[in-house]
Amino acid sequence: MVPLFAARHVYEAVPPERAVDAVRNAFLAYARGEWSMPPKVYVPAYPAGDFRAMPAFGAGHAALKWVTSFPGNPARGLPTVTGLVLLSSAEDGRLVAVLDAASVTALRTGAAAVLAAQMLGRPEGAAAVVGAGVNGHAAARTFVAVGWRVLIHDVERSRAEAAAEELGADVAESREQSLAMDVVVTVTPGREVLFPKGSLRPGQHVSLMGADGPGKAEIAAEELARVRLFADDWEQASHNGDIAHALEAGLVSRGDVTELGAVLTGDAEGRRSPDEITVFDSTGLAIQDLAIALAALERAAELDLPTIDV
Repeated sequence: MVPLFAARHVYEAVPPERAVDAVRNAFLAYARGEWSMPPKVYVPAYPAGDFRAMPAFGAGHAALKWVTSFPGNPARGLPTVTGLVLLSSAEDGRLVAVLDAASVTALRTGAAAVLAAQMLGRPEGAAAVVGAGVNGHAAARTFVAVGWRVLIHDVERSRAEAAAEELGADVAESREQSLAMDVVVTVTPGREVLFPKGSLRPGQHVSLMGADGPGKAEIAAEELARVRLFADDWEQASHNGDIAHALEAGLVSRGDVTELGAVLTGDAEGRRSPDEITVFDSTGLAIQDLAIALAALERAAELDLPTIDV
């Protein structure tokens, strides 16, 4: 019998602090060549959205996330992200767990945002989160969990207010106030450029979490040419997300982009000065999903989980 983790079980099994540790270890293992990750496969259903297949291998397990991104769904009363994570044993191929994909995605998105801010931002301990949907809420929750002060902005102020009240955060007076913070995390559908050319100021760090697919952008490509640029994975970021636009325009090249894993291992520098502008382009990695799934599996015996017979 295979345990089935609904969203509530995933959140119960993996608190935000544990998610940060798990995702940090995944970045380290991937950077050291201990974990592997075949390319993400997009199955387009544009303009409505897309399907994604994301495999990863590590720590004696293989994982596959089959997940959707349909940005218009909330207007229909449906979630933007749905899907499943399948976790299998690399010893004999047995399926060992099935997990809700949206909660796994939210936890690893929040964890990646915090890791990038810790490694690349100035150490003031305050961040603005732009976008209070499922993944933005998770990012804000993770920052609060590690002791940061959080300012939340959303196009729907009521959603920002609800998240702030629940998490013990503050609501931004305006989008402009949130985008001016020293550390900014954008978790939007990626349909609007939030940072036009010349908008970032000295000392800022921005984590771009929303533009994770073709045609999406949260920052002007020209702006990426004048900052220290980081990515979760070069290969994936060079095909999807904000870096891909700058690469297409000939504004950046491989040598301009540092992977976050290399910073975590000490093989590359993070922030080099208080005035440096740093940008982290997150496209979301299958190794992060694997890390969260493994962390949840550790707690399976403690939870009252339903099972499926496969």
